Amino acid sequence: MNNEIIERKSWWKRNWKWFLPLMSFTLISIVLFFSSGMGGHMTDFAQAYADTELYENALEKAQRNKRVTDLLGELEPIDNLAILEGEVRYSEDNKSVDLSIRVKGSKRKASMDISANRINGEWKYIKINIRIKKPIEEKQTIEIISQSE
Repeated sequence: MNNEIIERKSWWKRNWKWFLPLMSFTLISIVLFFSSGMGGHMTDFAQAYADTELYENALEKAQRNKRVTDLLGELEPIDNLAILEGEVRYSEDNKSVDLSIRVKGSKRKASMDISANRINGEWKYIKINIRIKKPIEEKQTIEIISQSE
């Protein structure tokens, strides 16, 4: 029987071969992500995600349009995934936004384009359009609000 003490290697000595490349890859990915400008896009999505008034009021205005209800049916509330699937661009120190999101009706799906400016804490809509893309024979754009500045 051998009574020698078995010395166990430290965590670093056992795992450095996979840990070091993984951390290097992670660090390089983070630097590339933020230097590519994608970090700015993510903050736009986060802001749109938090600013429910922007798209809920626009959806309400679209729901009041007879042509929209005839073609799409009753519009469902916009879910959070629809915002992430769409496009969002804030400008002018977050006082102006261009947003394109998916809307779902009881009959079919479409896209809603919104352009708005924040004036005195409220969104003033410049443009709200509903775009129907499918089926291709019924492709059309319905203008809910269209203003020239």
